[in-house]
Amino acid sequence: MDGKMLARLGAIIFVAVAITATAIEMTRKDESPAPPTTRQLQPSTPDPLRAGQRRCQQLGEAATRDPECLAVWTESRDRFLGTPAPAAPIAPRQNEGQ
Repeated sequence: MDGKMLARLGAIIFVAVAITATAIEMTRKDESPAPPTTRQLQPSTPDPLRAGQRRCQQLGEAATRDPECLAVWTESRDRFLGTPAPAAPIAPRQNEGQ
C-alpha cells in the first residue's frame, strides 16, 4: 500500500466512525432531568423579629436613632452570625477599694 491509499482508507474509516456515532446519538432518547422540587415554607408562627425589621424599614433614616431598631438589628446580626445572645446584661464592675 502506498501513502495515498493509506490516507484514503484512514479518511473512510474516520467518516464511517463519525456517521455511526451521529446515528447512535440521534436515536438515543433524551432523558430529561427531573424538575427541581421546591418547598413552600410556611412560617408556623409569626416572627416578631421580622415584624420589627419591617417597622424599622418603614422608619427610614429615623431608624438609626430608634433604640428598638438598634435592638432588632443587633438580634438579627447575632442570629445571622450564630452568636448566642447574652444571658443577662453585663453591669460595669465598681471599684471595690473605695
